[in-house]
Order: sequence, then C-alpha cells, then structure tokens
Amino acid sequence: MGTFTTLIHPVTPRMVNPHDAFDGIDYLPVSLIQPRYRVVLAGKCFFHIEETSTGRVRGFRTDHNEACYLARHLERSAGTQQ
Repeated sequence: MGTFTTLIHPVTPRMVNPHDAFDGIDYLPVSLIQPRYRVVLAGKCFFHIEETSTGRVRGFRTDHNEACYLARHLERSAGTQQ
C-alpha cells in the first residue's frame, strides 16, 4: 500500500501567465472563467449544446462525447471571431 502526504497549504486553482500581469494581479480564479457553451441532457440519450449567456440551443447530439466535442469546437470558433 502506498502512503500519501498532505499539502501544508491548500492550493488555489488559478491560471497564471507571468509575462502578462495586469494591475498587480497575476492570476484569475478558475471560478471567474465561465464557458460560453454547455452540454445539457435534453432526453434519453439526447444532448443540447446551449449558449450560456442566452440559453439558446446551438446544436444537439445523441452521444455525450460528440456533444462535448461540438461545445469545445464552438468555444474555439467563438474565440477566434472576436
């Protein structure tokens, strides 16, 4: 059996970019970063991809993995259009 050590200080999840600090803050808490699209169960083996800001359905799939792939694809394409 293996042994595990505990951390002395809890680790706060954060995204760090040391080369691009703004206003003295060098990270954003993960809780402030929200996805633009989410996968929602819409029935038995049926998933909607919803836009989080409006709640509009932007796509649908019958497989959860494919729905997640479409949501990630929409996230990437939405980021490049701005």
